[in-house]
Amino acid sequence: MKTAVVALGKIGLPLAVQFADAGHEVTGVDTNPRQVELINQATEPFPGEAHLQEKLSELVPAGKLRATTDYAEAIPDADAIVIVVPLFVNDATWEPDFGWMDAATRSLAEHITPGTLVSYETTLPVGTLRGRFVPMIEEISGLKESVDFHAVFSPERVLTGRVFEDLRKYPKLIGALTAEGTAKAREFYESALQFDERPDLHRANGVWDLGTPEASELAKLAETTYRDVNIGLANEFALFAQDNGIDVYKVIEASNSQPYSHIHQPGIAVGGHCIPVYPRLYLSTDPKAETVRTARTLNASVPAKLVERASSLLGDLSGMKAVVLGASYRTGVKETAFSGVFPVVEALREHGAEVAVHDTYYDDEELADFGWAPYHVGEEADLVIVQTNHAEYKDLTAADVPGVKLVIDGRNITTAENWTGTPRLVLGDGSASTHQQAEEA
Repeated sequence: MKTAVVALGKIGLPLAVQFADAGHEVTGVDTNPRQVELINQATEPFPGEAHLQEKLSELVPAGKLRATTDYAEAIPDADAIVIVVPLFVNDATWEPDFGWMDAATRSLAEHITPGTLVSYETTLPVGTLRGRFVPMIEEISGLKESVDFHAVFSPERVLTGRVFEDLRKYPKLIGALTAEGTAKAREFYESALQFDERPDLHRANGVWDLGTPEASELAKLAETTYRDVNIGLANEFALFAQDNGIDVYKVIEASNSQPYSHIHQPGIAVGGHCIPVYPRLYLSTDPKAETVRTARTLNASVPAKLVERASSLLGDLSGMKAVVLGASYRTGVKETAFSGVFPVVEALREHGAEVAVHDTYYDDEELADFGWAPYHVGEEADLVIVQTNHAEYKDLTAADVPGVKLVIDGRNITTAENWTGTPRLVLGDGSASTHQQAEEA
């Protein structure tokens, strides 16, 4: 099977590798010449994806996988085209920005040949495949969907760093426009994926047909929007508990001991390519979904709320040196997509603080490229805000930050023992051990 993968980023490249490893002849397209060059040298262009380098080292020299910047090399005569191009959201209007997706669709439509399956894996608003991309392909190519080609929406459901593991673990959802398109999509993905046994599922793990592209689009939006709404609820509880002498983490543990409660953990920010973005994609087609809107707004407000709390406890942040621990949006990855570091730094600067940032995955030059002064453990600071729960931050002590007057822990990873003598406020922990200490700052 000849397969083309459009966009060789942190999801697209592992997918291309997965297809090639299953025996497909794979050509990947990417607009970044350096990315293409590295892949053709069998060098992973980004670190941190388990097993990616070893698979590239095997597949590229064997001729099973190659990359190009030219759609004309990858698209013609392909049996399947898989599209994993980023879809952005306008921060001001919350409307989807289809710029890159439209450009990729136009480019593939110019070169598509009859008999091809076109699978969109990028998360889309409900109705986008049928209402936007299929008509675009038909108009440009002159081909007819369900006659000359078949389109399917099959969302990626993986996490960077463990893509190959997640491809085995979770059912592969598909939603095509016709029964024949469904059959072709099933055949394609069953030829490329192997699935773990999942006794917890009500039916066998594998390729699951949801009947329509719209159902498949909604399934992806629903599973990620659920997480944002749940975290929003946890943050609502955390902010209340913090002000009322309650440890919300004990409350959540107690609540979740009953099988009908699944409250998530609160946190200073919800980051990454998915959870902060997909609720807004959902809202673009269901603007009356007030629960979704309220949760997204609440989660986005937490960084400023905690900085405001720091300001109220310390009196005034003007001229103080504030350190943000963690640039990455989550532990263990080198990725700043929608990371809480950005609103935390912005809020601190609005209060007049001098801000420095530390992250174990970024060197000084990389931090400076973001416009941040780098912080080194052992340097003096007045305020510490824990933004990312990197494992290294659990072991930091007051001695590591001379002169520190207050610690705001947005991830509940610090300990009172490590910060003895330093006022410390943990998001959601209003118990006397943290709350009273912080109030006395």
